[in-house]
Amino acid sequence: MSNDRPAGVDGILRYATAPGSSSFTEFVRSASPELLPRRLAEHASVPHGTTIVAATYADGVVMGGDRRATAGNLIAQRDIEKVFAADDYTLVGIAGAAGVAIEIVRLYQVELEHYEKIEGTQLTLDGKANRLATMVRGNLAEALQGLAVVPLFAGFDLDAPDPAAAGRIFSYDIAGGRYPEQYYHSVGSGSLFARGALKKLWRPGLDRAGAIRVAVESLYDAADDDSATGGPDITRGIYPVVMTATAGGAERVEQDELEAVVRAILADREARPGA
Repeated sequence: MSNDRPAGVDGILRYATAPGSSSFTEFVRSASPELLPRRLAEHASVPHGTTIVAATYADGVVMGGDRRATAGNLIAQRDIEKVFAADDYTLVGIAGAAGVAIEIVRLYQVELEHYEKIEGTQLTLDGKANRLATMVRGNLAEALQGLAVVPLFAGFDLDAPDPAAAGRIFSYDIAGGRYPEQYYHSVGSGSLFARGALKKLWRPGLDRAGAIRVAVESLYDAADDDSATGGPDITRGIYPVVMTATAGGAERVEQDELEAVVRAILADREARPGA
């Protein structure tokens, strides 16, 4: 590829039909590398996302994230969204440097769509998990400078022999290590407390309503003990972002349903304030 190629979006359009890898990330790296997530020189006050949880249930998998972003000891944002649909059947949640993490998620969404258009088929769930691992590994230099991004990935495996066990969860480290998780998992600053709650609340065969309740309650417990994790804010109408992935696709839980779940949890805690 010549050195006098046009930069930016024009560069991408010029080479959009050129043969090459089915990886959109590699394509952008060749055509216009300046559009990839870049290293930040100053990051002392970069907002960080905090706690993400995921759990399997009878129909698939549920993922939830709190809404707080912090910059040091300050609340940088109260209503940030950290859980996204990666494609029709998968979910990705982000913890770590918020700006870099959101850029990686957006690039990952296009990566999966690009692969499907080039190859004429979707990646398997394991293939999608591996692609995300590669992108996390590409951020290692920034992670070592404090701009770490640690995603949580989950989805419905269309190739699973048993539909009842098709919900799967993967965690990562900052070097791109990919680890399958059983039943449930959490990442972020409040993950220790969230995982303890998940361990007590999760059970096999949960239905959709039960799984959503478990996810929201584990985030509530994380916020109770971790100052960087935001609890539900009824006054402002700010509730966790919760999504499900099933054979019917990825879907966001509606605000009204979440509010009912939150109010039920608060009523239980009011009756048992020491619990």
